Amino acid sequence: MNHERAVKEWDLIIEPHSSIFHLSLRDLWRYRDLLFLLVRRDFVSFYKQTVLGPLWFFLQPLFTTLIYVIIFSRLARISTDDLPAPLFYIVGIVAWNYFAECLTKTSTVFKDNANMFGKVYFPRLIMPLSIVMSNLAKFAVQIILLVLVIGYYILFKNYHPDTNLYILFFPVAIIMMAALGLSLGLIISALTTKYRDLSFLVTFGVQLAMYATPVIYPYSAVPGRYKWLLEINPMTGIFEAMRYGLLGRGAFDVSLLSYSAVVTLILLIVGILVFNKVEKNFVDTV
Repeated sequence: MNHERAVKEWDLIIEPHSSIFHLSLRDLWRYRDLLFLLVRRDFVSFYKQTVLGPLWFFLQPLFTTLIYVIIFSRLARISTDDLPAPLFYIVGIVAWNYFAECLTKTSTVFKDNANMFGKVYFPRLIMPLSIVMSNLAKFAVQIILLVLVIGYYILFKNYHPDTNLYILFFPVAIIMMAALGLSLGLIISALTTKYRDLSFLVTFGVQLAMYATPVIYPYSAVPGRYKWLLEINPMTGIFEAMRYGLLGRGAFDVSLLSYSAVVTLILLIVGILVFNKVEKNFVDTV
């Protein structure tokens, strides 16, 4: 009797949840302060001990754009859809960097945070979400660079891009890129707990995937018999729509964008469920 009375007096009983559909979404909101703390930590630690600090956010896409202009535009003579080469490349570079960072850093979230996961409870999904949000802060800084480059062409080169109302799609494109990078990263992170080799292939695979995405060439320049290769890539419609809204070149293809949205949604659901399943016992394998 005394034992039963003691049990009834507990205010909180912690029990394991075995279902992969138990996502603890309410806990994500309760731990939002931790989420913002992790975002701040990632953003500050990136340049804390560097000489140039936040300037690296500007220098990396600028140098990459310069190399692409020399190699792909001047030497290889690859089409830029009648756009100034620096404008064409910097849009693709800034967008691709965000997607790639979300994917690669999320894909190692279990390995990189094994010590923290094993010591204290918090919703594990907060960690990959913090990666996406911290990269979003870096992306916002690079968007400023993109605006400055466009302004330079308007003021000093007398070039006026055909910006149109489809620029309103830009925030949606960012959300789709973030969701796609997050979902793929979650799936890969779950697999790397057992198959360590995948972590070595991710960076290499992301570099190859860039060439299957209209980053250094426009969709219109691809021969007809090879267009299907780009069309099965969910990033193609997003990149083309972003360029079309910002610069008036590209294609706002509803079918491509619908395909991207469906693929992203499916991968996101699968990624969250797989992550939720693996995070319960990954400490035993990492």
